[in-house]
Amino acid sequence: MSQLRFKQVDVFSSSRFKGNPVAVVLEAGALSATRMQEIANWTNLSETTFVVPTTQAGADYRVRIFTPQAELPFAGHPTLGTAHALLEAGLVATRDGLLVQECAAGLVTLHVTQEADGRRRIAFELPTPKFTPLEPGQVAGLEAQLGAAVSRQSPPLLVDVGPRWIVALLGSAAEVLALKPDFQAMGRAHAQAEVTGVTVFGAHAAGVEARVELRSFAPAHGINEDPVCGSGTGSVGAFIRKGGLTGCFGAEFLATQGAKLGREGVLQLSLDESGVRVGGCSLTCVDGLLHA
Repeated sequence: MSQLRFKQVDVFSSSRFKGNPVAVVLEAGALSATRMQEIANWTNLSETTFVVPTTQAGADYRVRIFTPQAELPFAGHPTLGTAHALLEAGLVATRDGLLVQECAAGLVTLHVTQEADGRRRIAFELPTPKFTPLEPGQVAGLEAQLGAAVSRQSPPLLVDVGPRWIVALLGSAAEVLALKPDFQAMGRAHAQAEVTGVTVFGAHAAGVEARVELRSFAPAHGINEDPVCGSGTGSVGAFIRKGGLTGCFGAEFLATQGAKLGREGVLQLSLDESGVRVGGCSLTCVDGLLHA
């Protein structure tokens, strides 16, 4: 039995236990994929990551990302939590404020900044998205699963960034928070279509610091609702950018997520001609050894 360094990191929050936790197993190159999946199922978090030796030039580290049921090519909050854990453990160092992560989706660039209050903020560059419009029947099915209407002026899109998120705009943040999805119907539909899940968003009322509220549902992967989802939020940014909606939402703004689950996730979205960047703060809540 091996003892592996282990951290549980709360991502997209400046307050412990208010973000989205990810389990990070450091120096996990000796573990088989089967063992990784067993550990991910045991932690029962939305994702568990395993740091393994790199295979591509230019990468500072390589990570494998598992939900309780499957391996993912990329995911947002595990990317940020893993980078935080590695920096904290002294296993990697930035170069000109940058890190390069290798994962199944390819190389992902991360930007690391130190805030004036001492907090570290990390942002990832979203992998290049691929967009697929939904058929009218699929939109109707989505509305039935959500129990609410979605925008037809900016119709839903399947946004593939490694994870495949259906992104839909609702009328307001209040409508997003009021949703009571049919997770069984949603899970069946997504398993058949090989879709990761649905991320919905709507604008906050004037005077709220954050511009949008988001919720992410992935029942086909055993996660009815992800507390704070980086890849889903990045896919929303890609949706806004592709749809020419920056005039409504801005090119740089805050998003909130997790209120329905008692969390206070805060995500920074930046949209420009080069793509989408998603960032936030992380805190370590557990630091120890995993007996694997």
